[in-house]
Amino acid sequence: MSADNNFKALGLTLPPAPKPLGVYKPFLIIGDTVYVSGHGTVQEDGSLIIGRIGKDMDVEAGKKAAQQVGLAIIATLKENLGSLDRIDRVIKVLGMVNATEDFERHPYVINGCSELFLAIWGEEKGVGVRSAVGMGTLPDNIPVEVEASFLLKK
Repeated sequence: MSADNNFKALGLTLPPAPKPLGVYKPFLIIGDTVYVSGHGTVQEDGSLIIGRIGKDMDVEAGKKAAQQVGLAIIATLKENLGSLDRIDRVIKVLGMVNATEDFERHPYVINGCSELFLAIWGEEKGVGVRSAVGMGTLPDNIPVEVEASFLLKK
């Protein structure tokens, strides 16, 4: 199946593609690489999931928030490329987790985004290199921010 069909089969709804809140581009193509700036937890109604993991929400809610960030990235890709089928593979995911200082399950949280990409592009193309790190804070007190890069099909 195509990436667009795989996404449709998941039955998930995209939020609006986020607009920049500062001086940066949310999406940039250089050569055959797509760079997506850090995205937050934009929901279908445009509001944000707010809170710190380990204080305001548990690890499962954090993982769900990371999936929501993945959906925001997908929304940006679709808005700019028209189709997820234009993506050949995920190159890199950088996941940032707003968590208490004693929280240690950052990779588990970021799996929420990574598992979404896996479901869309498959085992071979949907899994790239990744970092999952803890942060003292994130903008607007969102629990997760993710930036990613993708390879375009030739």
